[in-house]
Amino acid sequence: MKYLCDTNILSELVRPEPNSGVLRWARSVKVIALSAVVVEEISYGLNWKPNVRIQNWFDCFLDQHCRVFPVSELVARRAGEMRGRLQALGQVRTQADMFLAATAAEYGLTLATRNTRDFEGCGIALLNPFS
Repeated sequence: MKYLCDTNILSELVRPEPNSGVLRWARSVKVIALSAVVVEEISYGLNWKPNVRIQNWFDCFLDQHCRVFPVSELVARRAGEMRGRLQALGQVRTQADMFLAATAAEYGLTLATRNTRDFEGCGIALLNPFS
């Protein structure tokens, strides 16, 4: 396992016609890591706008292809340090993004995301399978 997925990757995979680069990348990966933050974001979306097809896909995907990392004290501290350091430099980042970056850093994972700019300066490896 080498990759931590951002929500936008899962959102792409569930589309009727996913981006070919994302699909090719996902087929090459055996296990995908997720942060509990991503699980929360997907669950929020599915409760806000219910979709049985996507809910079933997500449940199956979690069971068969994912390892979910919790937001531990170490991850929370690292996220706060990253966010505070970047804020001091005038670079505002969201709490959710910093939890993802800190999880990737803590476990030595590459973050797969479409939004690589949101994670620049975090000291983690990034992959944009859309490009």
